[in-house]
Formats: sequence, C-alpha cells, structure tokens
Amino acid sequence: MKRHRKVPFPYVAVDLHKMDIFLQQIINGLVQGSIYALVALGYTMVYGIMGLINFAHGEVVMIGTLVTITVASSLIKAGMPIALAGMAGLTASVLVCMALGWGLERIAYRPLRNAPRLTPLITAIGMSIVLQNVAMIVWGRNYLTFPPLLPKMDFEFAGANFTAVQVIIVAVSSLTMGGLLFLVYRTKLGMAMRATSQNPAVASLMGVNINRVIAAAFIIGSALGALAGIMVGTYYE
Repeated sequence: MKRHRKVPFPYVAVDLHKMDIFLQQIINGLVQGSIYALVALGYTMVYGIMGLINFAHGEVVMIGTLVTITVASSLIKAGMPIALAGMAGLTASVLVCMALGWGLERIAYRPLRNAPRLTPLITAIGMSIVLQNVAMIVWGRNYLTFPPLLPKMDFEFAGANFTAVQVIIVAVSSLTMGGLLFLVYRTKLGMAMRATSQNPAVASLMGVNINRVIAAAFIIGSALGALAGIMVGTYYE
C-alpha cells in the first residue's frame, strides 16, 4: 500500500508593491468618480423630469471653470487673500451657471416642450455649439491656468499617496450628493420633481407648477455642473 505524502498548504506571496498600486488606483478612481458623479447628476435631473438629454451641460461645466479662473485670478492679482478669492470665484461660477441653466430652459427648451422628440435634441446640440463659440470669443483659444486655491498637502496611507485637494473633492461631493438626496426626498420641491417625473399632466392637475419645477431642475443641475467644473480645475491645476 502506497503512502501518500502530505502536501503543505500552498503559500501565497503578497506583493506589497502591487497592493500599493491597487490602493492608489482606488483613491484615484474615488476622486474621479466624485467629480463625474456631480456632472452626471446635472444630466439625470433634467433627463429624469423631461426625458431630454441636455447636450449643452458639458459646456455649462466648462463655463463654470472659466468663470472661476477669471474671477479668482483677477482678485488674487488685486491683492485679495487666496481663500476669499476662491470663495468669490466659486460664488460667481455657481451664480453664472445657474443663470445660464435658467436661460437655456426658458429660451431654448421650453418653447419646444410639446414638439417632436428629435427637435429638442437637435436644439440641445445647437446650444452646445453656441456656448463653445461664445466661450472662445470671451476667453480666447489659449490655455488658461487655474489659480492655486487649495493648500498643497500630501498624505500617505498604506503606501498610497493622496493630497488635501483629493480629500476636499471627495468630502464636498459626498456632502453635495447627500444634500441633493435630502432635497429630492424630504422637501416639497423634491416631491414636486418626483411627481413631474412620473406624470407631468397629473402633477399639473394636483397643483404643481410644471414650468417652475423644470426650471428648478435646470438651475440645480447647472449649479452642480459649476461645482464639478471647479473641482476639475482644482484637481488638474
């Protein structure tokens, strides 16, 4: 009778260098995903209510970044502290993008609300092209440098490196998405948005102002786009 030799349990070697890379990629993906989530929320708010893909939303994000660069850089050159200049740039960017979102809905999309489905889509592409050319007229074709608004501090965790900017981006994105959830599920405006999304006609019969709800969706989505644009500029400065 043959005796079988016991095979020891296989030893699995852990490459610490690969684990560092894996953790680093998780951190990078979390930061990128936080920015993309804010951009996507602006799309989905409009699409969820109107069923319209707002192709001009990317240009709203772009204009939010450019307004921040212009305002913050001008104030920093004038001698204002960086923190105050950054807050002024953020405020100006959000206000400009909110006004832009309202204008797009009021001028370009509201008159076509009952038109065939293809017409608003073509209009959205047209508004995207218009905003691109307006941005080139106002800011030119040259590269612009985003001013350093946040402190440059590096941290290390389990071999992976991350910066204070990345921490702030994830924290602000999480707080913003939490606030949006509260708005949608715990406020009257959010209830009106959900009702309009399900059945605009019935919501109108129940006293919901459809025009105001849709305009609010564009305004909030544009504000989120402005915030995402600032994060993109800060991250890649």
